[in-house]
Amino acid sequence: MVLRRRLAEFRHPWQTAHALPVLTVVLIVVITVVDLISSPDVHLGPLLVVAPALAASFAGPRLTAGIGAVAVGAQMLIAALRGGLGTRNHLMQVIAVAMISVLVWYLCLRREQRRREVVRLRSVAEAAQRVLLRPLPRRVGSLRIASFYLAADDEAQIGGDLYALARTDVGIRLIIGDVRGKGLAAIGDAAQLLGAFREGAHRFAALPELAAALEESICRYLAELSPTDTDADERFITGIVADLREHDGVGALTTFGHPPPLLLRDGRVHTLDARRPAPPLGLCQGIDAADYVVDTFTLHARDILVLYTDGVIEARAPDGTFYPLTERVAGWSDLGPEGLLDHLRHDLPAYVGGRLADDAAVVAIERTPTLPPGRRC
Repeated sequence: MVLRRRLAEFRHPWQTAHALPVLTVVLIVVITVVDLISSPDVHLGPLLVVAPALAASFAGPRLTAGIGAVAVGAQMLIAALRGGLGTRNHLMQVIAVAMISVLVWYLCLRREQRRREVVRLRSVAEAAQRVLLRPLPRRVGSLRIASFYLAADDEAQIGGDLYALARTDVGIRLIIGDVRGKGLAAIGDAAQLLGAFREGAHRFAALPELAAALEESICRYLAELSPTDTDADERFITGIVADLREHDGVGALTTFGHPPPLLLRDGRVHTLDARRPAPPLGLCQGIDAADYVVDTFTLHARDILVLYTDGVIEARAPDGTFYPLTERVAGWSDLGPEGLLDHLRHDLPAYVGGRLADDAAVVAIERTPTLPPGRRC
């Protein structure tokens, strides 16, 4: 039984890797043999161009070139045995098979180069994501944390949405934001804000002071952009900075033009609307700490706080209807932050038909019951 299982495990990868090339060579042999045994007025040799064309669909440049060479050799064999290579008809057939084989090989080579470029770009994007969007801790004291990021670009891992978390002596300090625009400019803006947050989160005790410092940092960054950057005056960032104490669940929010968080409690969803949201960062209107209002809330045991970017609520189904985030999370509130975001991660692309029009980021935080003395998380 063990030997049979090992043979089966060996046979499967061999079939996957070698069956198609072998069948292609068999096709060349069949065409050659049928042409040679057919009447002189039947010429099947030109069909040999099918072999390298098929090879390009599953093989790399080297194997495609090899199969093309075999096809040319088979055509030369047919010509030699049926009138000689010097006849005009056979010579043109050999040249045609050779030219098409070279063309197919070149296209296959270009495709392979493009595939390698995509792999390199994805590796760079993944590295950028690890640097900019560092994974959030799964737990801080009694707080369970989950997050995800969905990029709208098929070949990107990160865009203009952002989130970050800093641990404090009493809990966590969190930012979630959305940069206007896409591409490298949005990534640069996001990197600037994340760097400013990670530095300021430990320097400023109050959220308004932190928000004012973030505004100053972004305005200074935008002022230093090249004069040729025509959209510098139209770039801004919406976001929320929040504090949450893990021992009693008391939280505070400062909002600057960002969608309000959701508080899930006992199967119901409560929207934490800001009393007076500040303008987005980067408008550079001389806003200082006094212009930022702090809104407070309490996260009870088993409550879940959901923060998100507008790529979630502005996602549209094919019929144009917006994604019903409130209704969706209400049905998943008993799954915990990980289960809730796992459902949301799969449900959101399915709702829009497979591809988001904008990046989407979500962070969910649940406060668990306080652990008994002497126990650790």
